[in-house]
Amino acid sequence: MTIRTELTRDDILDLTTYEEIRGQRRAEIVAAKKLRRLAVGPYATFYFESFDTMWYQVQEMLRIEKGGEAQLADELEAYNPLIPNGKELVATVMFEIDNADIRSAFLTGLGGVEDCMVIEIDGEEVIAKPEQDVDRTNAEGKASSVQFVHFEFSDDQIAKFRENNARVTVGINHPKYGHMMVLSEESRTALAADFT
Repeated sequence: MTIRTELTRDDILDLTTYEEIRGQRRAEIVAAKKLRRLAVGPYATFYFESFDTMWYQVQEMLRIEKGGEAQLADELEAYNPLIPNGKELVATVMFEIDNADIRSAFLTGLGGVEDCMVIEIDGEEVIAKPEQDVDRTNAEGKASSVQFVHFEFSDDQIAKFRENNARVTVGINHPKYGHMMVLSEESRTALAADFT
């Protein structure tokens, strides 16, 4: 199976066609996302992206905003960088705290967290590289509640990641937020399919 690493205009359905299959595709994406979501500590959730999750995101944005061709170019530019390139995993990391005051206070001390995310496999760390679209920590040291990060793997690390029952942990090593979580075997298998 060929792994798709880029969305093109040809991949996008017109709104009428999309409406016809939307229910089925939504159910498939929801099921796939369950294996691609990982809570790390009480507030952070890693949502590992794929060609399919980004296709669905673009289709939904076009459906909601109805911007047509003019909008499509912007959506492809925004979401294509979040599709894994075959040698990486890409995650949207969200810090989810319902109370706005508590969230603001928490994020104020979390500056630089985008450089503190790590995946460890067989004792080797793969440090996240933040998406370079915008700064995710402001000048006052307050972090954004949404981060986009890339984990770039060597061929050897990919081989280890693919091994059955390999122990893979995902963590954040920030002075204000230090947590890690072990991937389930089902999630490890799902994410391993992102590698070429």
